[in-house]
Parts: sequence; C-alpha cells; structure tokens
Amino acid sequence: MKKIAIIGGGIIGMTLANYLDTNKYNVTLFDEPTGQATSASAGIISPWLSKRRNQKWYQLAKDGAAFFPKLIQDFQLDDTIYQKSGTLIIRPAEKLDDLIDLAEQRKLSAPELGQIEKLSGEQTQLELPLLKALPSIKISGGGRLDGKAYLAHLKNLAEKKGLTLIKKRVSLPEQLEEFDQIILTAGPHLKNLLAPLGYKVDLRPQKGQLLVFDTSIKMSSNYPVAMLDGEADLIPFMNGKILLGATHENDAAWNLEPTREAFTQLTQSAEKFLADPQRLFNQPYHVRVGSRAYTSDFAPFFGQLNEQLLVASGLGSSGLTTGPYIGYLLAHYLNTGQKNWAIYQNELATYIKEAALDS
Repeated sequence: MKKIAIIGGGIIGMTLANYLDTNKYNVTLFDEPTGQATSASAGIISPWLSKRRNQKWYQLAKDGAAFFPKLIQDFQLDDTIYQKSGTLIIRPAEKLDDLIDLAEQRKLSAPELGQIEKLSGEQTQLELPLLKALPSIKISGGGRLDGKAYLAHLKNLAEKKGLTLIKKRVSLPEQLEEFDQIILTAGPHLKNLLAPLGYKVDLRPQKGQLLVFDTSIKMSSNYPVAMLDGEADLIPFMNGKILLGATHENDAAWNLEPTREAFTQLTQSAEKFLADPQRLFNQPYHVRVGSRAYTSDFAPFFGQLNEQLLVASGLGSSGLTTGPYIGYLLAHYLNTGQKNWAIYQNELATYIKEAALDS
C-alpha cells in the first residue's frame, strides 16, 4: 500500500484526505493550524454574478458551487455547516437590470444558480430584516458555509476512517524519503515549504478578519446571506450568530492579532445598508483571523509538480467555493489517474518556477 502525506489540513487538504481511497493508500495528514484561513472563515457560496474576467477561474468557481450537493451527501453536512440560504445582492438600483441579464446568461450553464428575482426595498427587508429597504436581486441557489465547522466535521470523519492526523509543522526535505506521494496544501506556507527544494512560488499571505456578533435573533437561520456593495458581506447563521466580513489586508503578512481598525472598516462599510446599525454593532462579538494565499493574478493553482509532489494553493477569498472541489479533483486523480484540469487554471509553471532557471 502506497504511503501518502498531505501537508496542510485546510479546506483542500482535509477534503482531499477524506476522498482518498484508503484501500489503496495509507494517508498521513500533517497540520499546524495557526492562522489557517479556513478555520477562521465563513462565507457565501454564490459565484455566478462575479465580474472577474478570468474565465478559467469562473469555470472552477461555477463547478465548485455545483459540486456542493455531492459534498453534502458524501460527508453528511448538516445546517450548522452548510445551508442553501439564498443570496441577496445589494447594488445601486440602476445596476440591477444588468445583473439580472448576467444572471440569466450564467444560468444557462449553471442551473444550480436557481431562481432569479428582483426585489423591491420592502421585499428585501422582509427577506432580511437587518437591512434597510433597498432593492436587490435574490438568487435562490446561493448558500453559506462555516469553514471552521466544516474542518472540525471532516477531521472527525478522517479519524473514523483511520487516517493519521499529526498536529505538527514540517519541513519538506525531511519528509521526502518517508512517503511515496506528498501533496502540499498549506496555503501561503507553500512558498516556504518549496524554497529548500529550489522553487520560487508566486504567493503572498493576505490577512482576513471576520466579525461574529452574538445576537438574540431567533430566526437568523432562516435569513439569506447578503452580498453588500463594498467589502463587507452579511452572513446570518444559526442561533443568532451574524457574521460580517471580511477584510483583505495585504500589508499585515503573518500578523494574526485582531485590530480595532478592522472592526471600524467593516462596520463603516456595512452601516449604510443596515436598518439599525448600532443594534447589531453593540452586540457581543469576537473576531476570526486567518491568512489567505493569493497569487499575482488572484487565481488558484493545483497539480503535479514532479513525480513525488502535488501542490495546491492560491485560493484567495473564493476558497470556500473552490477549495472543496480542488480537494476532490486531486483525490480523484490519485484514486483513478484521471484528470481534466486545464479548463480551470493556467499552467503550473505560471506560479512555480525553479529558482536556478528563473532569470
């Protein structure tokens, strides 16, 4: 039986581990979760109205969203982890008709987008009473995923399957002789992992902070998520938890301390959309902080680096949508030898180069 090591237990690594065929592989997952993006995240699964021009990224995000019904069934995800809530898109009224046209076009190849409705201000507020009476678009297929709960659930599944989980930060050279195949899914740490082997990786860490308000709103689990016009998204969860986030901080590097500046930035971005901002902002809250991995073109990459090493990173802020699907695709390749990855990304050499050959 071949020995596989997965280095990095975030959303790609943990999904990959649980999809690997344990009749073929002895799987060990190494993880040191400090600053892990997924364990700090919760977000919206609703990529269909993105205006990003990178069509390969959109194909990956679209197929990642379409993958969720299988993910839910395979791993028995309940409403505390993932819920198909619907998505409200809040934009200036004059832009909504163009977005509806885009949604109708995208639905032709993505029926999972669901029903498309243009809502009046009063209808928007009925859907999500935290909001002002602002016109919006509702996409019924949108959902919310709690990254932290997802990882905890998959960790339990992995332990039940007999996978070896080791909480440890490792260096790559010491692992090369112990395993037949090593998959590196360590987010922004991939750059440092590959440096001793002579590779330069186009990655940077980006700090993200997410506010979690503890409210007494009993109906929060029935609310849709809201993509506000700006940086902040409003994400109601069960038991009165209302999430607001997240920041995109390029200069914070590996600093994982919550900041008052992040609270100010997120609340000021959201307050103009809220019916009673201070009623929410005065509630008890805590902050989730993590480091995302970004590439220069803001696109993920994954694949076979050499005969022994596979890599995956660069998820950025779309990791909750694309990460599980990338984990599945890598596992499917290892289980069957089949892959069709070119439709989703640029060549791996776009992001990883041998330092000696890089002029």
